[in-house]
Amino acid sequence: MHSRNHWGGSFEINDANSNHNTDYDRSREMDWVDRAALPPPGHHHELDETQQSWLLGSQDQKKKKSKYVDLGCMVCSRKALKYTLWAVAAAFFLIALPIIIAKSIPGRKSRPPPPDNYTVALQKALLFFNAQKSGKLPKNNGIPWRGNSGLMDGNNTDFKGGLVGGYYDAGDNTKFHFPMSFAMTMLSWSVIEYNHKYEAIDEYKHARELIKWGTDYLLLTFNSSATKIDKIYSQVGGSQNGSSTPDDHYCWQRPEDMDYPRLVQEATSGPDLAGEMAAALAAASIVFRDNPTYSKKLVQGAQTVFAFARDFGKRTPYCRGNPYIEPYYNSSGYFDEFMWGAAWLYYATGNNTYISLATNPGLSKNSKAFYMFPDQSVLSWDNKLPAAMLLLTRMRIMLNPGYPYEDMLRMYHNVTGLTMCSYLHRFGVFNWTKGGMIQLNHGQPQPLQYMANAAFLASLFVDYLNATGVPGWNCGPTFVSTKDLRSFATSQINYILGDNPMKMSYVVGYGNKFPRHVHHRAASIPSDKKHYSCTGGWKWRDTRNPNPHNITGAMVGGPDRFDKFRDVRGNYSYTEPTLAGNAGLVAALVSLTTSGGTGVDRNTIFSAVPPLYPGSPPPPPPWRP
Repeated sequence: MHSRNHWGGSFEINDANSNHNTDYDRSREMDWVDRAALPPPGHHHELDETQQSWLLGSQDQKKKKSKYVDLGCMVCSRKALKYTLWAVAAAFFLIALPIIIAKSIPGRKSRPPPPDNYTVALQKALLFFNAQKSGKLPKNNGIPWRGNSGLMDGNNTDFKGGLVGGYYDAGDNTKFHFPMSFAMTMLSWSVIEYNHKYEAIDEYKHARELIKWGTDYLLLTFNSSATKIDKIYSQVGGSQNGSSTPDDHYCWQRPEDMDYPRLVQEATSGPDLAGEMAAALAAASIVFRDNPTYSKKLVQGAQTVFAFARDFGKRTPYCRGNPYIEPYYNSSGYFDEFMWGAAWLYYATGNNTYISLATNPGLSKNSKAFYMFPDQSVLSWDNKLPAAMLLLTRMRIMLNPGYPYEDMLRMYHNVTGLTMCSYLHRFGVFNWTKGGMIQLNHGQPQPLQYMANAAFLASLFVDYLNATGVPGWNCGPTFVSTKDLRSFATSQINYILGDNPMKMSYVVGYGNKFPRHVHHRAASIPSDKKHYSCTGGWKWRDTRNPNPHNITGAMVGGPDRFDKFRDVRGNYSYTEPTLAGNAGLVAALVSLTTSGGTGVDRNTIFSAVPPLYPGSPPPPPPWRP
């Protein structure tokens, strides 16, 4: 097929010998061609410029066409196209390629935001437990001025291995098992509720290790492999008031240098101590649910020691008449420990016997749970009622079990709400200092531990309500927002961290101004490889110089009722930290930090609880004719 000529005819040039040129065609050509205009034979006729421009285009057009490229939908300069392609290639290598490579790297995460103040304080508060460890310390304990100690503790007992391990309680070298158990329960509770926060700040393994250090020791204090026991070792070390015999109070020695007898106290009756130990072991079994062997061991120990607590013939408080315990950690009752221990055992085992006990009307009556004395709303190592009722309120809010538990759980819920009301300044249940500290212990020494516990309960109650979409609760005719209760919690913890008239942080190592003369034997004596005798350490007790070691994370006793604080080593009311106090601080701090998100883990605590209602019946089989 011939190409078209827009001027008419074909551009095909036929060969003279072509068979297609017929005589007829030649005659027709000769008819209209001027023969005179034809060049003579053998002469090549050159086309003039006009003819060349018609057929081939001008030279300028050729040059112009060579500088441009026809892309179909547009014509662009070759030079511009070249620069554009180079720019695209450069952009790809400089921008797109690094992004593609970065996206393809597995596990790459964006840089987390800086930790908030509560997280910083929390990480320090956990270190206090490392500094309080007794026994053979792990290499990664992280406190260079502490070493192995108490390796002969309990070597005169009938248990293999004695009583090595555990924690020293405060600034002395005594191991009080009652507050130690409470501290482990509080740590476990905080890990169960806020494990996601611990993981976000890389403290989850650390917190679990601290709990296990305590529960491993508690399992040594009774025959945990038995189903029935008749005694518990209740304390290692200690002293009698006014004694000049070398002991944990008269002597001022580092734990590593102790060379005086370490007496072991034994309780053949102790519902309060045993109830708290059961709570500690049961709560820890939930923490270690991913380690079935250890978790089962903890559950067995908790059940054994709780059976000892419930033995009707062994209802005398563990400290009654014991001069080594009663002046220091005297228990005022044991029905609160029954409720507390039963609640934790129910969550750990799902056994209805325990929830039936925890909601038994006789238990609440004997514990005076509904009397609403102000002191009943103050959580401490001695009084577990507000914590036990909040723990059971959790069940009502999130599981709604109904009959036969609903009536008692509803009453616990109501009392919990009133407890939270009592913490708010506007209702005037407790006195407050001018600097903003609630006086939960009526202005007595060492107020901070009670503040920290109350802040934890308040913050946790807020998270329970938020988890179910409830904006607040009623204090009589007054509706109170959860924001108001959270504000109470943050105000008290902020006071501890430095927002107080002294402008001092009461947590050692946090902030720029904190106590430097902490009442603590190990921190106040230099680790100079010298052995200081019982009385030889008195010079370190009495010196006005700061401690050679800061016991990082220790929350001291705190200021007086006028917001005044004296940083004096000899006055333990101001400057001595305690294991139970720091456990409450840790729990409060992790509840308030936003690192790792907000809210509680709704389901982990109920892992062992069986379904409360029968499952839906299966659908009927399809109908067939």
